[in-house]
Amino acid sequence: MRVLRGRAATIDADRELVAEMLERTAESGDDAVRVWRPHRQLAFGRRDAREEQYDAAASVASSAGFEPVERSVGGRAVAYTGTTVAFAHSTYLEDMRVGMDERYDKVTTALQRALWRLGVPAQRGEPEGSFCPGDYSLHHDGKLVGVAQRVRKNAALVSGVVVVRDHEEIAEVLDPVYAALGVPFETNSVGSIAKAGGKDDPDEVVETVEELLVGEKGTEVVDVERNE
Repeated sequence: MRVLRGRAATIDADRELVAEMLERTAESGDDAVRVWRPHRQLAFGRRDAREEQYDAAASVASSAGFEPVERSVGGRAVAYTGTTVAFAHSTYLEDMRVGMDERYDKVTTALQRALWRLGVPAQRGEPEGSFCPGDYSLHHDGKLVGVAQRVRKNAALVSGVVVVRDHEEIAEVLDPVYAALGVPFETNSVGSIAKAGGKDDPDEVVETVEELLVGEKGTEVVDVERNE
């Protein structure tokens, strides 16, 4: 399994790395994992971009110091503060019509075990009014993890976010953003590893999530350009 480590110099370069990871899996048949700390940004989903007040929501994000971007996978808006951890797992597919629930379950289980190892007894589900609501979330005193999936010919990408710290700042920016989009949101629904009393060093979170996603497979490590 290829393991990509580090953060690219720009938001766009980071996104290109994940797209290339998925493309390479489709062509080579080799799975890949990437766990990293994205640049500060507010990533909107495709549904958000179609909302009438999307421009207003993006302006709110920008005013709060979060660069607004549109992502190709996932549902509603997600904020990354710099301590937030993202993960992506690309898997080769022989038949894109089967296995979606199994892929979701496998990655969600790995993330749950990672949180347990970090001292957070996270469970499946999410509070009412959570950011980027979905069926494969993890929570403990607020939503901690969101998971999404993109399927294309010969490959699938299961990806998501782990809130490590900064839950108050995330709630503060998402509140007016979701209001502009007309999407229900409760500020107290945002959790974090720090809020739950777990080990909240972002680099330790990256290492733990990577280890649980990779499992027992042999790895080929690829270091990407870093910009800390």
